[in-house]
Parts: sequence; C-alpha cells; structure tokens
Amino acid sequence: MLFRDSASAVAAEKLAGSLSLRLIDQFVHKHGRRPGPAEVRSWESSIPVLTNALLDAGLGMVEVLLEYSLPLNSKRADVVLAGVHPTTDEPSYVVVELKQWSRALPDDGDPLLCRVEAYGRAVLNPIEQVRGYCDYLVSFNGALAAYPERVSGVAYLHNATEFDVNGLYDVEQNERGRMFTGDRRGEFIQYLRSKLKPVSGAQAADQLLAGKVGPSRQLMAVAAEEVREREQFVLLDEQRVAYETVLRAVRRAQQADHKEVIVITGGPGTGKSVIALSLLGELYRRGVTALHATGSNSFTTTMRRVAGARKREVQELFKYFNSFMAADRNGLDVLICDEAHRIRETSANRYTQAAQRTGRPQIDELIDAARVPVFLLDEHQVVRPGEMGTVAQIRAAAAAKGLDCQLVELDSQFRCGGSDAYLRWVVRLLGLDAGGPVVWEPDDKVLLEVVDSPWELEESLAARREEGYSARISADYCWKWTKKIAAGEPLPEDVRIGDWARPWNVFGDRSVAGAPPAALWATDPAGFGQVGCVYTAQGFEYDWSGVILGPDLVWRTDRWVTDRTASKDPVFRKSTSDADINRLIRNTYKVLLTRGMIGTVVYSTDAETRAKLRELVSGRPSDRVAVKGAAAIR
Repeated sequence: MLFRDSASAVAAEKLAGSLSLRLIDQFVHKHGRRPGPAEVRSWESSIPVLTNALLDAGLGMVEVLLEYSLPLNSKRADVVLAGVHPTTDEPSYVVVELKQWSRALPDDGDPLLCRVEAYGRAVLNPIEQVRGYCDYLVSFNGALAAYPERVSGVAYLHNATEFDVNGLYDVEQNERGRMFTGDRRGEFIQYLRSKLKPVSGAQAADQLLAGKVGPSRQLMAVAAEEVREREQFVLLDEQRVAYETVLRAVRRAQQADHKEVIVITGGPGTGKSVIALSLLGELYRRGVTALHATGSNSFTTTMRRVAGARKREVQELFKYFNSFMAADRNGLDVLICDEAHRIRETSANRYTQAAQRTGRPQIDELIDAARVPVFLLDEHQVVRPGEMGTVAQIRAAAAAKGLDCQLVELDSQFRCGGSDAYLRWVVRLLGLDAGGPVVWEPDDKVLLEVVDSPWELEESLAARREEGYSARISADYCWKWTKKIAAGEPLPEDVRIGDWARPWNVFGDRSVAGAPPAALWATDPAGFGQVGCVYTAQGFEYDWSGVILGPDLVWRTDRWVTDRTASKDPVFRKSTSDADINRLIRNTYKVLLTRGMIGTVVYSTDAETRAKLRELVSGRPSDRVAVKGAAAIR
C-alpha cells in the first residue's frame, strides 16, 4: 500500500498538489524503482475522480487504501475502500479498479479478454480482473477468510461511455465483479452508498491490514485437488489472460482444424506452473486430450506422486520432453510444456535406440505432437549446457512450419513473498542485469539475511522449522558427490565447510537412511538435513531457503569472478566455453536465491564475498565472527 487516509484527506492532498509526490516517494521505497509516467498520470487523473464521487456520496470519512498490495503477490489493487456496511454495521470493503479507457472491445468475440487501443495485446476484462482480486483477498487475508461477504469489487471506467464499452458487459456481474462507466456516475455513487456508511472507516482498515496472511498454497500441496476437482488457484490478470488464450486456441483447433503455438514467459514465481496445472485440470475435466511435460525428473516425479496419488490415469498425464520422439503428429489436442527453458537440442540420449536417433530437434517433436503446443519458460533459468528453450527458438520453429505463435508475458510474481524488489535485487546482484549490485532496502514482503557460517545458516533455518515453516539448504555443485552407496550405509557428508559437513540430497529414485529420493527432496520434510542442488530445487518452492555460495562465484574488489575449476558438475565439459559457464553459474544462483516464499538466508564460503553481501544487505561491512566453523571463514 502506498498511501492510506480518509477520502476527505486524500482529496485535500490532491488539492495541495502533494499526493503524486507522496505516492512516487512511497513507490520508490517499496519497489526499488520509479513508477512509469503512465502510472503517475493514472494516479493524477483517476484518484480525484474516485474521491470526488466519495465526497458527493457523503462518504468523506471512508478510509482509502491506495495501491493496495495483495498478500504474497506483487499485484496491486488500485484502491481498497474500508468502512462500515450501512445495513449490517459490520466492516465492509470495496476493491476498486480504476480505468482511464475511453473505448474497449471484446477480443475476437470473447468478452473475458478485451482490446484497448493503448495496449498491443489482449487484457483481462476489468469485471473479471477485480473479481479475481476479491477472490484472492478472501483466500489469503485472515480478516476476510471467515467473512467473504464483506468484500465487494467494482471497476470504474470513468472516461468511457456505455456505447464504447458495451461488449464488456457480456461477462457475468456479481457482488465481487461489477462495472460502471462515466455515463453512470450517479449509479456508481448509489452503489458506494449501498456498501459504505458515512462514518469513519479507520477501524475497518486496521482490521484488514492486521489480517494474518494465509500460508502460501504451495504448488505440490494442492496439485491433487487442482487436477481432479478445481479450483485451488486463483489466476490474476495476465495469468488469467494466458489461461483464456490457451482455452480459446483449443476451441479454434476443435472447430476449424486449426493449429497454433502459445508461449507463456515470465520470471521465477510468476505462476507458470500454476497456469499449467490449472489448464491441465480444466482440459482434463472437459475430456480434451492433454498432457503435461517437463525436462525435470524431480518435477515430473513429484507431480505423478502428488497429483496422481489415488488415480493411475492422473499420473500418466505427466511426461518428459523426450517422451514424444515417436508421437503421432497432432495426436494430442494440447501439450503443456512446463519449464520449457529445459528443452534440449535433441531427445536422444545414451539409452536411445539407433533407429530413433534421427537428429530431429526436440522443439519440433513437441510442436508436432499437439494441435495446441503450449510452452511456459523463463530464459534466465537455463543452468545446463545444451538447454535451449527460448522464445526466439520456439518462434523460429513455429514459423518454419507456417504456424502462428502467440506470446503472453507474465510480470507479477508470487514467490519471494511477491516482492518484485527482491527479484530485481537478485538479478542486479548477480550481474544478470545492467547496473551492478545495489544495497537491499527491506520491504514488508520478503526477509533476507546474511550469515557468517554454515552452522549459523542451518540453525536459523532449523528455528524456522520449529515454528512450522518448511526450509531447505541448497548449493551449487562445488563439492564431490558420492553417488554409489552400499546398502545400509548412511549418506556420506560430502559438502564440507570447515568443521560443518552435510550430505548432498540422495542421488537416484530410492530413499537412503530416511532421506527422500532426489525427486522428492524439495517437497518431503525429510529433505531438510541434506544439501540440495539446482536440479532438485528448480521448479519448487519452500518457505525458507538457505543458499550456500561456493567458491565457483566470488566477489573480488568490484566484480564477480567465476571459477570453472571450482565446479564439480560433470555437465561442464572442456568444450563448454568460459562465457557459457559464467552465465550458467550465475543463472544457477538466481534459481537457488529465488526458491524461498518467506525469506532467504545466504552464506558464502569466501570471506571477501561475505563482507560484500553483508555490506549490501545491512549497509555495513561484516564485522561478526562465527563461534563454530571458524576454519570456514578465515
């Protein structure tokens, strides 16, 4: 939230010319960047329209929460009005989405999506957008979970006439999703009076802001209900656009023998796998032939185990990218390729029969397998040589086949407490974006801690687990890995830092001495106690993430230095260039640093690197001395 006060006070701030300046200052503080000119213009034009309507309705004492951040999410509702219901005298909340649009049309006859001249892509109908915000708030704010009737939602298109947006009304309206235009300002004022009483809304606002944030509905924990029953996930804004775009492509394919490619791209935590599971569940229920595929053994194994716990046929919905070498052309209606950044050049491996070693690109196999192939990817999560799933490559493959390729970009994110600022900080920290590392400015979404020893890292995470949170420790592949273990023997403690030593996660698909198989390390509580690698962490999330920066990436004076000789990863061969290894190591640490939902604890084995990290996180050089593991920090 950027600003909170009564409607009368907000109007006075605007009249004094100070409202925009305060919003800009707060935006920079919370998000680590300046708002765009379009966003500032929207504040200057739309907020006065709303406050004037509130004053005309006699609701000057209603509390106005501007740019209200949804919990565990980077999305922001334009305004939440907090007050007292005129009939029940209970707290009442109205989520308001303000649009400056003067004209909007349903996209391709589908009212759920619409076209606005200012945008080059389809956007979600504002009725559906504000309804999604209301549903999400009820799901994740403890003050509303037991009182869902206290939340209403409305979109106010104050520059539009009824004629120019009439097609948007084809979407069903209800208490959480309603729309008014400038033509119906009088009705909008009456609507506000029906939801809010002309008394102070301060106490109601306090209750909303103090509401306990519900635990994140982690992907694996709800997969079974999502695939079989629906609907555990609430898709917001561009997530819903992506979902509807795929369903619309499926309808076209069924009605007109049509084929097209969909690419959905976004950074860590933007909800790609949530969209994939939502699509799979919906298509499965409709009887549409659809499969989910990844290049990750851990992810596919976990999906089969969790989502298919009671139904064998559900397990069979989850495949690998190399499962389609001999697939019939267009034999599926839909193929959902999750984590498509892990696509390989070809599907052949050392076990592939000679007759199947055709050299055919894996991208071509996946596109050919379905009438609507869907690729979900993040190009910055490529961590192994030979991974090649990029937007450009998929587009080129589609174009070579004469197919249309639609791109949907996701920008909001749900991991790391929904903190855009943290994700930008990580990207800058690792030099994956221009400008170099910057000092971390704590926000109210995610916690970040730098520690001086692996003992301190582990003890911090163990304390979080005692509080009921999930936690894991992960590291890059900088220590040997004993993979053959005799029956009855414990896991060898290969990761050694001074007098601290822990085993890697299990290598293989069987449990060892109580430790889960590799594919379940991130989701089985017994995974705590082993150090996970990027291949078992990628695609998953846990509440608290402990990350060990090894000697393969160290800070020297004013820059990062990668040391390929410090990596024990067998996929880094002599033929892999220094430039590729530099990129892949940094991408690896980006993956590891973005697994935590609530917080991340970081430790580096290198003293100069620790000092730099502490300077960036606390604003001062490291001056602490660890009691244990002193040899590790000399």
